[in-house]
Amino acid sequence: MQINTPSIFRIENDLLGEMSIPQAVYYGIQTHRAVENFQLSNNALADYPELIKALAYVKGACALANNNQQLLSQKKTDAIIVAVDSIVSGKFNNSFPVDMIQGGAGTSTNMNMNEVIANIALESLGYEKGQYKYLHPNSHINMSQSTNDVYPTSVRLSLLLKQKVLTNEIKLLAEAFSEKSIDFTHIIKLGRTQLQDAVPMTLGQEFSGFSSTLKEDSKLITSLGSLLTEINLGGTAVGTGINTIKGYGQIAVDNLTSLTGINFKLADDLVEASSDMGAFVIYSASLKRLGLKLSKISNDLRLLSMGPRAGLSEISLPARQPGSSIMPGKVNPVIPEAVSQCAYQVAGNDVAISMAAEAGQLQLNAMEPLIAYNLHNSMDLLINSMKMLRNFCVTGITANKERCKYLLDNSLGLATALNTSLGYDISSKIAQEALHTGKSILEIVRHEELLDEAQIANILCAEKLTQPS
Repeated sequence: MQINTPSIFRIENDLLGEMSIPQAVYYGIQTHRAVENFQLSNNALADYPELIKALAYVKGACALANNNQQLLSQKKTDAIIVAVDSIVSGKFNNSFPVDMIQGGAGTSTNMNMNEVIANIALESLGYEKGQYKYLHPNSHINMSQSTNDVYPTSVRLSLLLKQKVLTNEIKLLAEAFSEKSIDFTHIIKLGRTQLQDAVPMTLGQEFSGFSSTLKEDSKLITSLGSLLTEINLGGTAVGTGINTIKGYGQIAVDNLTSLTGINFKLADDLVEASSDMGAFVIYSASLKRLGLKLSKISNDLRLLSMGPRAGLSEISLPARQPGSSIMPGKVNPVIPEAVSQCAYQVAGNDVAISMAAEAGQLQLNAMEPLIAYNLHNSMDLLINSMKMLRNFCVTGITANKERCKYLLDNSLGLATALNTSLGYDISSKIAQEALHTGKSILEIVRHEELLDEAQIANILCAEKLTQPS
């Protein structure tokens, strides 16, 4: 008696020949070739769920457009939509093993999605994976499409999906700094310019500045996100719309808007839109700007907390781990240090994106996979570093009020307040005397009887010096 056992492999063919594909997997021969060819970054499409979801949405929008133009049967369309919905849910993320960095302008990524959708849909129709005569990755899933319009559209959508997470993290970090600014409202300290003593301010004002600068970037990134809503879907290979029926592109774009809730618009010039990477360059620059701001803030936190005995030590950061293998008791500002390193990587990613954007030739930019890879990595680094900074640092910062007062009282910063009553020259002499003798500004003013006590109370009141008179 012969027992029939399920085959472990299936045979698939493409223009280069045939290959054995594990029967259990949902991807096919072109994905398998890409996995063999591109083992570069150790970061697969599977690690970028927003891009997977975006690609699936685009395929769904295109299938509905083809059905609307009576190119794709209702049965096949329904099966494709079932597969798209399953992929969007995250159920099949592990079916996308292609490396994010690849040759071919994203063709491997596009075919990975085409093959997975085809095989999920085939199973829903009652067929086995690989029986492409019933539903083909190219002929049906990729109908009226090219990698050259699907991939850039999907990258844009994926960034907009991730942008919601990014701007939310900016908001939460800004709020954390704002809450600290309220806690520190009445703590007077010395402001500094060029690392030198300047004039009085409150610690609350300093932390409010951190909050405000982050809110600016949240608005900027949200605004620039609109650049990503102009897409070339329907342009196919070079923007001419070959292999489509007139009107298809607008139908597909409208479908994508309905599926995602994001108001996409068809580019006026699809040829230009197929090769232009300008939106990515500007968007990357905004991410770099946010990273640099985060690094500047982190450096300020490190300076303000330096010590604990021989530095400014105006604030204390939460102790997260022992700081030295040789110096007992040392605790380092590891969280701000890590944030700065993330910012430097984001700046490096921006350089790579700029080079890749410049490297496009004629009607296509083949380097777009590197652009997508670095944009997503920059956003991930920023999201993760802001979450870390907020949870492990900012919320636990405490103020060293007495230290702030001591540094202010013994600084030369109060001399600036004397300008309006004693003039710049006399004020400068007082500051120099204080520097050379070690006396305070207040001691010299009283000793020289330059102001009476009422004037001193009015002019040299630190609280009054933190705002316009």
